[in-house]
Amino acid sequence: MTQAAPPGSSGPSRGATDFTLGFVLEAMVAQRLLTPQQAQEVMAREPAARARVLKAQGGTGKDAARYDVSPVEVVAAFQIPAPGGRGVLDEDRVTEAAARAAGLAYRKLDPLKMDMALATRTVSRPYAQKHVLLPLERTEQGRLRVAVANPFDRELFESFYRLTGEPVEPVLSAKTDILRSIADIYGFKKTLAKAADDFGGANAQIANFEQLVSLSGTQELEASDRPVVQAVDYLLRYAFDNRASDIHIEPKRATAVVRLRIDGVLHPVYTLPAQVHPPIVSRVKMLSRIDISEKRRPQDGRIKTERDGREVELRVSTLPTAFGEKVVIRIFDPETLVQDIAQLGFDPDEKGHFESWIDQPHGLILVTGPTGSGKTTTLYSALKAVAGPDVNVTTIEDPIEMVWDTFNQVQVQPKVGLDFAGALRHILRQDPDVIMVGEIRDAETAENAIQAALTGHLVLSTLHTNDALGAVARMKDLGVPAFLLAQSLLGVMAQRLLRRVCVHCAEEAVLTPDELLALEVPLPLLPGGVKLSKGAGCVRCRGTGFSGRTGVFEIVSTNREVRELIAREAPYEHLVQAARRGGMRTLREAAVRKLAQGLTAFDEVVRMTSAF
Repeated sequence: MTQAAPPGSSGPSRGATDFTLGFVLEAMVAQRLLTPQQAQEVMAREPAARARVLKAQGGTGKDAARYDVSPVEVVAAFQIPAPGGRGVLDEDRVTEAAARAAGLAYRKLDPLKMDMALATRTVSRPYAQKHVLLPLERTEQGRLRVAVANPFDRELFESFYRLTGEPVEPVLSAKTDILRSIADIYGFKKTLAKAADDFGGANAQIANFEQLVSLSGTQELEASDRPVVQAVDYLLRYAFDNRASDIHIEPKRATAVVRLRIDGVLHPVYTLPAQVHPPIVSRVKMLSRIDISEKRRPQDGRIKTERDGREVELRVSTLPTAFGEKVVIRIFDPETLVQDIAQLGFDPDEKGHFESWIDQPHGLILVTGPTGSGKTTTLYSALKAVAGPDVNVTTIEDPIEMVWDTFNQVQVQPKVGLDFAGALRHILRQDPDVIMVGEIRDAETAENAIQAALTGHLVLSTLHTNDALGAVARMKDLGVPAFLLAQSLLGVMAQRLLRRVCVHCAEEAVLTPDELLALEVPLPLLPGGVKLSKGAGCVRCRGTGFSGRTGVFEIVSTNREVRELIAREAPYEHLVQAARRGGMRTLREAAVRKLAQGLTAFDEVVRMTSAF
């Protein structure tokens, strides 16, 4: 049935009308993704599904007339449950099935690995949009690999070959992905190209720490120029779409690099022209109300924006480096930072311990761990659980991570003499019920926190220690008397964040004998049995095998035995033994439980936790 491929191309080429709803449904029934009855129902309800897709993608009127709904979009519009209970038959899965039937490779487009320069040099944006195609890469065989939405469009392949003169290797991708990638690549790339062309070339200024030659006659790109505004807006939207927690804009010798931190790991995203970096930095500084003229010292600022109907806080930090100012934008999404306690990753017994602490009318709760371990999220979630019209919740933070109108939040300002200790003293005159101290850093803050806990307030705070019981020694080092600490301390919790195995590419895994020995703790016996998983790597998880994170916790409740040992200043080893008798699991043991539940992988457990 397959005709000869057009000159210079590989893959099937039937005719544009052969990629029909019937072809796609037949392929899915043959691959046991749909039953014949489901396929008949889809065929019968095709007009209604097309109308839904047009409304969502093409709008109405002239826009709708220009939008050609693909058979893949029709099937995906029904949101039919996938076999095995793993989600629904979305556009990606339907496209993958169609690719197998057409004898083509399927490609899920990964925006982090796109060759923007190749795409924009090869075809124009109108051509790419009209034909729904996107050049991806050149193969080792000298062919141009192109993502298409119709595997049988012979006229398109012939036209593309005449246009480029290069042999074509088509791969099938979801139409929505192709159109979105076209908008991203051509929009952002053209914006940067315009800025670089207008203000680059021979007039480019080269200024950095090494004092390279600065050419005269420089025309600097203004931060208010429209291309720069669009570029910054695009970077922010792109970071939101990819669940990034931080955006790094880093100047280098001849370029600038943009990296996103996703699930705790940095991913390079874009390389910017060097001459575009200063105006982009200026635009970010303008948005965050930072002094644009000051480029020799670090500065901090904030941006508040909106996404999907909710406010998002952005914290901006600038730092002078060898080649210019580096900017880091930290993203505080309220849905991520302030969660229900049940979403933090507690096991049922751990959740019970933690909730029993925050239900107490007074006492001290300490959360420990390194930077980026989720301490702030845990504290905000606890405050959200206890806050109400009858509870006065006050926080002292440096800086305020997320503005939350349920709390009374105080920003530490050392320049005017308002530090943690001073703020805490004044807060005690504000009739608080619950107090959160962002971090106990010095003896005065530690003393005031203990006094607040002893005088009828619930106090929550953080410390930087490696494990839970290390907080006891740290508080003593800060000068807190052991007997006062024993009386006030409700519990201590150390935590880490482990990346979760990506559900889209999860596979069953088996640990080798060496890996079992490396864990140094036995796999726990769980009610549902042990289920080990490992992510194979897919575009949804950027090839890492992980998507999202979950908390692991080392929880010590101060029962009578632990209190007596703290008061007597017993050795650390005795405290550990008593805490274990009270049910404490180490961070490694808690992480191994997540491993046995199939939530994380061996490498992540070893990377984020120590055996002792």
